Amino acid sequence: MTSTTRRDRAIARSLIAVGVASFVTGLALAIIAAAQAGSTPVGPLPAAQAGSTPVGPLPAGPVSATTTAPNQLVAVALPRAPRQSGLVWRLARRYDSHIVRQISEANVGGNVVVVFKVVGRGKTSLVFALTRGDASPKAVKSATHKIRSV
Repeated sequence: MTSTTRRDRAIARSLIAVGVASFVTGLALAIIAAAQAGSTPVGPLPAAQAGSTPVGPLPAGPVSATTTAPNQLVAVALPRAPRQSGLVWRLARRYDSHIVRQISEANVGGNVVVVFKVVGRGKTSLVFALTRGDASPKAVKSATHKIRSV
């Protein structure tokens, strides 16, 4: 492969990354605007709390990372399962609420988009599990989003 081809592909990857980041930011702002206008987006994902059924071992899944700063928004898009499957995304592990707080969730196209506000500095991971309903301890899929706030 020539160096020009490599450079062109690197530029294309960078443009795609910028486009995705712009889309997710716009989507997060639209969700917040809808919530403030009185729309009723889907309620917050069930968190990994003492009162909810814990999720057991997680299958290997994609891991993504974001570096951000306080007072920014982070949106995570998870592929929505067909309604008839009974599968739902939920938070599988606790995250540091001193760093991020969930503020919104909505079904957008074929995805479930969860929006978090960065409220502090540090590192935390948002670990999601696709389970059969909210009470199932068995994860079918998982996705992890690592957040570093500087």
